[in-house]
Amino acid sequence: MHLPDGLIPLSHALIYWIITLIFIALYLFKLSRIEHREKNVVYTSIFAAATVATSSISIPSPLGVPIHFFLIPLVAILLGPLSGIIVALLCLVIQYFLMGMGGLTTLGANTLAMGVVISLSTYLFYRITRDLNLRFSIFTGTFLGIMMATLVQVLMLYLARIATLDVLLATMVPFYLLVAILEGLANVLIISFLGKVKPELLTLHKI
Repeated sequence: MHLPDGLIPLSHALIYWIITLIFIALYLFKLSRIEHREKNVVYTSIFAAATVATSSISIPSPLGVPIHFFLIPLVAILLGPLSGIIVALLCLVIQYFLMGMGGLTTLGANTLAMGVVISLSTYLFYRITRDLNLRFSIFTGTFLGIMMATLVQVLMLYLARIATLDVLLATMVPFYLLVAILEGLANVLIISFLGKVKPELLTLHKI
């Protein structure tokens, strides 16, 4: 979900930037009001580094928009949805300057899809289904979070007149569907493992 500079109109990019900045401001506000915020910052930094490594492994798609594993759903579940947004932002900035992935004008759009939509959707569906079954809720949150982000990016590209809606859905959804399933299963295993070896991670204050 690394849209490069010039792919979408600047007017669209500005709107996505404004939305993203609102959530960044909300994160900073909530972070300032919690105790032991240093612990959250440390874990956010660790997950940002891990996300850079994980999401840098890309598989090309027919439209030139790479697909990859995200790790953001895992962050949203463990640290909270706003933390997931910040991790996505940090990851995208690092990847742009070190690897040339994405763009600066499209950073707001990329953070909106990869951070805001994935994090909020994952956490919402995770919380809704958590009382039914923990493993089911982790998988469901991860799967639906990634698919919601995919649909949002399809909409972004469609509004930018990159391709028809049919082409975008046919080329992007099947790839991310596979990623969503695999990452959902992986998160179930990872969180189950963390619950045994580092249970305090599951009880962190979520932002």
